Amino acid sequence: MNRHLIYILLVIVAAVAVTGCNITKSVPEGDALYTGATVKIEDSVLSSKKKKSMRSDLASLIRPKPNKKILGIRFKLAMYNLAGNPKKEGGFRGWLKNKVGEPPVLLSDVNHLRTAEVLQSNLENTGYFHAKVTGDTTVKGKKATATYVAKPGPQYKIREVVFNKDSSILTKTIDSAAKNSLLKPGDPFDLGVIKSERDRIDAYLKERGFYYFDGDYLIIRTDSTIGNHEVNLYVHVKPQTPKEARLVYRINDIYIFPSFRLNSTSNDTLKANASYYQGYYVADRRKLYKPRMFEQSMQFKTGDVYNRTDHNLSLNRLVNLNVFKFVKNRFEVVPGGADTPRLNTYYYLTPMPKKSLRSEINASTKSNNLTGSSLTVGWRNRNTFRGGELFAVDATGGFEVQFSGNFKGYNTYRGGLETSLTFPRFLVPFIQINTRGGFVPTTKLLLGYDLLNKQKLYTMNSFRAGFSYIWKENIYKEHQLSPISINYVQPLKITQEYLDSAAKNLTLQKAIEKQFILGSSYNFNYNELAGGGNGTGLYFNGNLDLSGNIAGLVTGANAKDSNIKYIAGAQFSQYVKLEGDVRHYTKVSSGIIWANRLIVGLGYPYGNSTALPFIKQFFVGGTNSIRAFRSRALGPGTYKDTTSLTFLPDQSGDIKLELNTELRAKLFSIVHGAIFVDAGNIWLYNADSLRPGAEFRASRFMKEIAVGAGVGLRFDISFLVLRLDLAMPLRKPFLPDGERWVIDKINFGDPAWRKENLIFNLGIGYPF
Repeated sequence: MNRHLIYILLVIVAAVAVTGCNITKSVPEGDALYTGATVKIEDSVLSSKKKKSMRSDLASLIRPKPNKKILGIRFKLAMYNLAGNPKKEGGFRGWLKNKVGEPPVLLSDVNHLRTAEVLQSNLENTGYFHAKVTGDTTVKGKKATATYVAKPGPQYKIREVVFNKDSSILTKTIDSAAKNSLLKPGDPFDLGVIKSERDRIDAYLKERGFYYFDGDYLIIRTDSTIGNHEVNLYVHVKPQTPKEARLVYRINDIYIFPSFRLNSTSNDTLKANASYYQGYYVADRRKLYKPRMFEQSMQFKTGDVYNRTDHNLSLNRLVNLNVFKFVKNRFEVVPGGADTPRLNTYYYLTPMPKKSLRSEINASTKSNNLTGSSLTVGWRNRNTFRGGELFAVDATGGFEVQFSGNFKGYNTYRGGLETSLTFPRFLVPFIQINTRGGFVPTTKLLLGYDLLNKQKLYTMNSFRAGFSYIWKENIYKEHQLSPISINYVQPLKITQEYLDSAAKNLTLQKAIEKQFILGSSYNFNYNELAGGGNGTGLYFNGNLDLSGNIAGLVTGANAKDSNIKYIAGAQFSQYVKLEGDVRHYTKVSSGIIWANRLIVGLGYPYGNSTALPFIKQFFVGGTNSIRAFRSRALGPGTYKDTTSLTFLPDQSGDIKLELNTELRAKLFSIVHGAIFVDAGNIWLYNADSLRPGAEFRASRFMKEIAVGAGVGLRFDISFLVLRLDLAMPLRKPFLPDGERWVIDKINFGDPAWRKENLIFNLGIGYPF
């Protein structure tokens, strides 16, 4: 870590040093540094907005691109020049030249005649049939630029779109797609739209049984001789289109080979051993799989007209069983079926290993200077009951320590065991639910045990059990419904030191309370970035958590009247909790992302509870929250813990509001930078006499918002992102009203100010 930081500092110093240096240092004699091109549009008819758009489109096509700039400086070229000719590629100068730097883009790399042809062709493809583009270069000293002048002329527009008509089923089907055509009278001629129209018609036909059709069999003729700068478009099927591409195919027999090996020399003769089940032939000689599993996954049935959607959904569902490593299929024409063309369908499934062992190690550091690590070892047994079930056992152990400071000696150790059994279907008594779509629904049973030991303080154990349904509508939307969720927390050992401190601090008391949570929950997740996309999109995660409703109704519990009820010796919790996490990501440019997040949480304790159970409460502050305040040390409200404890309690609340905005930019190589602002707080639903100012009040909560800002570096090495953030508070809600903004008190030269206000965060992955 220290070595990387030293390299980064050296790079920054070098960048400053070379700002005024000769940027053309590495340009060969007789050549020049190419610094970019300009595009001029000469036309008296086009609007300024249209010219600007055309100029931008043409500029994006110009090659080569000049050396990149960062804050007006050709940083990568400067690093290349600074490195010179290193003696060895593996040294620092070699790294600086080859990983950070980039060689100069030279005038000799520019072919302005060829580029002008490309720009003119682009204009012609968008309806400017009489366009002319010329190009030239200008050299000043050791630098050169290019200029391209475009004279687009009139743009041709579509007058009429004609779909060919005859008696064939193919032509009639194409004609039925005409009402949704992308080609519309009055629109400009655009070759890109014409290609998209061919793809649209091809996809339309694939959904209606034309398995062997291809978009290349379509031709869209253009008649530009009709005058008035207009064109007619004629959609035809090419005469040489083969016969099989003109036919509608139905599904015949469906064969499934669930034990296919990639290096197998066997072929389809194995189907002789297949058994028939609900319309499918399953070649499973060893009876490793229940045929019902495939019947629930397949979207095709014998007699169905072929369509691409069911084709892809069937493959997706087989993959999402998480039982097979590889899934492929093929279709074969049934001989002699000229009158009723049919396809035999074959699915080849290569199983994953039935049993596997995996391990995962994590490292973490918190803004309160605690450093830790954890190790998880997991065992998997796939296809447990021959129906695609997954039985999993995970054992976890970890620790958090501080080698110096207030927490020295107060180490934390964790251990746990979790078992789960997942079924690739809905398990509902007396009802069989078969879903469609590309994702197989799952039912999950979970049982877990956790042990937490805070050295010198207390030891807690907890038991977890749950029953959940998980299903995805599509790649963007996922639901999780847990009709039954049980959590039982019980202290095993509490030290006298902790008891003495807890007598004075309610937060410490809540951390060691017995907790019994019996409830249900529902979670909905929507993620527009799940499909890749262009970096711009919306993310939403919403959660509804209910507990103790039936138990409270039956027992008539009322904690406010001291009528507290218990289950298994623990006061059961009764509450409603709502939480929403909304994020929006905007791709500003190729290397810049603007990320925003809003979290709103509301817990309503009632009946047998006056506050949410500690493990269900909200926290703010820390590496992935408001980074200018230490982990879980902020709030609630204007409250600040002033007790002189060697260990700090986690501050928790029933209500949460948090806002974050972060501008992320790629600097060079694997190094990304960020500037960010975080704001928010937590509050209690009910007043607490031991924590004055912690209660939520609608009239004042905006005055109690904490604000922090900072800068960060991210090292993105594809499989993980190492994040370093340095933040400072701008507004402290625990200060007296009128004194909470502390921007004017920033003093980087004061060691005492730095110690109190500069918070360093080291994290894995992005904060949101």
